[in-house]
Amino acid sequence: MNIKLHLALLGALLAQLSGVATAHHAGVMFDSESEVTMSGVVKEFQFTNPHSWLLVDVTNDDGSVTTWGFEAEGPSIMMRRGIRPGDLAPGTQLTITGHPMRDGRPAAAWTKAIRSDGMEFYPRRRSETEREEGY
Repeated sequence: MNIKLHLALLGALLAQLSGVATAHHAGVMFDSESEVTMSGVVKEFQFTNPHSWLLVDVTNDDGSVTTWGFEAEGPSIMMRRGIRPGDLAPGTQLTITGHPMRDGRPAAAWTKAIRSDGMEFYPRRRSETEREEGY
């Protein structure tokens, strides 16, 4: 009887922990129904775990500059997607697309970047529809 109780408690604990892990990686702070696309210059590429960040300086209509943060996967996944830190060195001009933060802060979940030489970078898995449409 005691072993059954311990197993039940262990099962409940594991179920709770899996929910926490899913919540962290759900990306609920990003609006997956909206996209922003902008052009700018790479300020910094933080190729780090658990998530990489590409910081991009974007010049606003009034001439001021806003640094946007684009979240991506960690280094091992980025490497599998063919993205290396040197691909997006500071000063690199690009056009970048992502799902914006729900609260309006200048950040987004990075979905696509096109360097000024035409090279494309996709840090997340693309759907079949996106591939067919050339996105």
